[in-house]
Amino acid sequence: MPQIVVDDLVKTFRVAERQPGLWGAARGLLKRRHRTVEALAGVSFGIETGELVGYIGPNGAGKSTTVKVLAGILVPDSGRCEVLGRVPWRERVANAREIGVVFGQRTQLWWDLPVIESFELLRDIYRVSPQAHLRSRDELVDMLDMEPLLDVPVRQLSLGQRMRCDLAAALLHSPPVLYLDEPTIGLDAVSKLAVRDFVRQLNRERGVTIILTTHDMDDIEALCTRIIVINEGHILSDGTLNDLRARVTTERWLIVDLAEEDGDVADPQATVISREGHRVCLRFDPDEVSAAELIGRITAGHAIRDLFVENPPIEEIIARLYGEQCR
Repeated sequence: MPQIVVDDLVKTFRVAERQPGLWGAARGLLKRRHRTVEALAGVSFGIETGELVGYIGPNGAGKSTTVKVLAGILVPDSGRCEVLGRVPWRERVANAREIGVVFGQRTQLWWDLPVIESFELLRDIYRVSPQAHLRSRDELVDMLDMEPLLDVPVRQLSLGQRMRCDLAAALLHSPPVLYLDEPTIGLDAVSKLAVRDFVRQLNRERGVTIILTTHDMDDIEALCTRIIVINEGHILSDGTLNDLRARVTTERWLIVDLAEEDGDVADPQATVISREGHRVCLRFDPDEVSAAELIGRITAGHAIRDLFVENPPIEEIIARLYGEQCR
């Protein structure tokens, strides 16, 4: 049985509206206007133990709403949701003991306290024994290289340092399920790689089930074996990255580095989609022309320094999927 079950989940919000300006504000005092926003419109999926699932979509698609329902923070209008056999909003305390949650734009640490004191408060909140807490804390400190940060007040940490501490805080009670909502937002390249490596290690070595929401497609491509795409409250796709690519397009890209910058690359079965200096990128359909055949023709007519074939970037695949829904 799946560890997480979501079946036909619906959640709407009533949002106040008013016209701009002073007159609009005055009218708003006398007569409020509202509109209904459907954040989730029949969302369904199941997640097995130990899966690392990317849950992606544009802003306002319903990602964070889903996470908040799974965490027991929001109550849906209708539908079924179970995490480890519990209904999250009905058994909030028991559910909270079995999950970890990291919201990239919020912290669960106490702003003016040293990190280690926040950890001790969380130990008491989750009622973790001193021995288990010490063991878990020391392991996480070692994995995330946090030893120099423990005595530093949270407000003095950089964004990357705070994110490492928030990850540890969410895992101090050793939950089997972890929700990561934009964990790398605003981080530099080094911090992103550190968080990414930690999430991968956590999933592979501890078997923690992870739902990752992010706009960073590099994180998705590097970490996730399964991708769920949501837009406007509807699930658009659920499967592997290869499944997603196959659904949207079969095309491949041939990137060629020419010896001469002014070389004119053209082929009747390929389309030039970009050119920067010596580098030319061509789009082709492998069902119409094989990569070997296309490369043979290009190299026969031009002096080549280097070339390689790749799939279109996942950002482009996702953008095309959104575009299909809007048509």
